[in-house]
Amino acid sequence: MAPVMLGSSISHGHRGFCIGTEHPISRYPVPNQEDLPQDMQDTINEVAERSGFVPNVFKALSHRPDEFRAFFRYYDVIMGKETGSLTKADKEMIVVATSSVNNCLYCIISHSALFRIYSKNRILADQIAANWECAELDSRQRVIVEFAIAVCKSETITEEHFKKLEAHGLDREDAWDIGAIASLFALSNRMAHLTDMRPNKEFYLMGRVPKEKK
Repeated sequence: MAPVMLGSSISHGHRGFCIGTEHPISRYPVPNQEDLPQDMQDTINEVAERSGFVPNVFKALSHRPDEFRAFFRYYDVIMGKETGSLTKADKEMIVVATSSVNNCLYCIISHSALFRIYSKNRILADQIAANWECAELDSRQRVIVEFAIAVCKSETITEEHFKKLEAHGLDREDAWDIGAIASLFALSNRMAHLTDMRPNKEFYLMGRVPKEKK
C-alpha cells in the first residue's frame, strides 16, 4: 500500500500544515507522513488499510511523535482488551457518552460511527450524544454509562456504584475498564479542543449507509 500523505492538503503559510476544503485538521502543524519515524508511518498505513482513510486524530497527534506513540499504545490496550465483560459496542458507548459531557465534536462523531458499526443500531449513538439520560438504553447499558459519567465528572465513587454494576454482571475489573476508558477520553477530548481537531467526513455516514464493496 502506498504511503498515506498526511500533508496532502497544505497551507501556503506553513509547510506540512494540513487544511481541508472547509476547516484545518488542526491548529498545529501536521507533518507529512514521509517525514515521520517509520513505526508511525506503519501505524498510519495499517489504519488507512483497515478504514479506507486516515482518521484525523492520527494526523493531529503526529505533531508530537512520543505523545502519539504513548496515546495510541494506551488506546490499543484498553479499547482492544479482549478480557472482561465489556463489548466493543459498550466501549464505544462510553466514549460517546463521556465525550458528549466534554463537548468533544471529534470524539462524538468518530466514536458514534464505531458504535453504530459494532451495535448495528443506527440511532442510539445520536440519542446518547444528545442526552444519555433520555436515550433508549437497556438497564445494563444505563449503569455502564452512569458509572462512566461519574468518573468523567470526577464525582465521588461509592460502593453503590459497584453494586449497581454487579447487579448487571459487571465486576470491579469491568469497573476499572469503564473508568479507564472515561479517563483516557477525558484526555482525548481536551486534546481535541486544544488542537481544534475536526472529524473526517467519512465518519458521518459510517454505520448509516452500506459500505461500498471494493
